[in-house]
Amino acid sequence: MEKKDRRIEKICVIGLGYIGLPTASMLANHGYKVVGVDINRERIRRIEEGSLNIVEPGLKTLVSGAINSGNLKVKTTPEDADAYILCVPTPVRWENNTPRCDLSYIYNAIESIKPYLREGNLIIIESTVPPKTTRRIYNYLNNGRKIYMAYCPERVLPGKILKELVENDRIIGG
Repeated sequence: MEKKDRRIEKICVIGLGYIGLPTASMLANHGYKVVGVDINRERIRRIEEGSLNIVEPGLKTLVSGAINSGNLKVKTTPEDADAYILCVPTPVRWENNTPRCDLSYIYNAIESIKPYLREGNLIIIESTVPPKTTRRIYNYLNNGRKIYMAYCPERVLPGKILKELVENDRIIGG
């Protein structure tokens, strides 16, 4: 990952579920310094112990290698980084027989990284969100400082996540 004006060296991945953990581990194994963040303390403990609750071929080895290399650390709070990748759930809930995307996890993730944001940071939303969500978040965060935003929803199949993270074509909106 490289931006026009400087190189991205440290990445903070918010949400260590079936998309976030493989993403964080893959980036760490490719030499990036990665902070994986999840609000679930039990999940953090299990990741540190190597007892993953995600069944995915090769993931345990990938996570272990990333942590042992020192390139991946996992914790419950974000920290300063060059880029932030949001991989949190966006469940559908029904209101008056109409499906609505629950964006509370996205907004909570944004609030958690807000104190660490500085000019030139990149925020990538990998969670599935409705149209205009990225623009609203950009407008909310970009009050006087230059923050970059991208929307890049992840589409992978369980059992093939590690392969597809690398090989799938991606659609990116920025």
